[in-house]
Amino acid sequence: MIAGKTTVDDALFVETAEGPALLGSRCTDCAAHTFPRQGGCPRCTGSAMEDVPLSRTGTLWSWTVQGFRPKPPYTGTENYEPYGVGYVELPGQLIVETRLVETDPVKLEIGMAVELVLAPFRDDEFGWPVHTFAFVAVTA
Repeated sequence: MIAGKTTVDDALFVETAEGPALLGSRCTDCAAHTFPRQGGCPRCTGSAMEDVPLSRTGTLWSWTVQGFRPKPPYTGTENYEPYGVGYVELPGQLIVETRLVETDPVKLEIGMAVELVLAPFRDDEFGWPVHTFAFVAVTA
């Protein structure tokens, strides 16, 4: 459990003072970041990787709305609702593919500030929500 919530995979997250963050890795040789964590560096092929919490805030780099239920191995709820999908640039780290909480295209804008949240993805066998990572617009 992360932040008191069941997640799709607790290994994707780390608790920080600011709240849950994505857990990535950083190459100690060339400083490249990866998500999810990796044992080897895709940039320099080194193996000196360390676990690091990734930034909880970023900038929406690109986006679309997933208007139909994805094919297997998608395990989301059977009561499918469209959702935003985007690439979020985490400053000084990397660009991560992610769900977006917002589904209204009018409210999504390239360059907008976003922050990490845990969003319901599906229910477990007991009917309790299972959460995944998503980003939501930062409100001033």
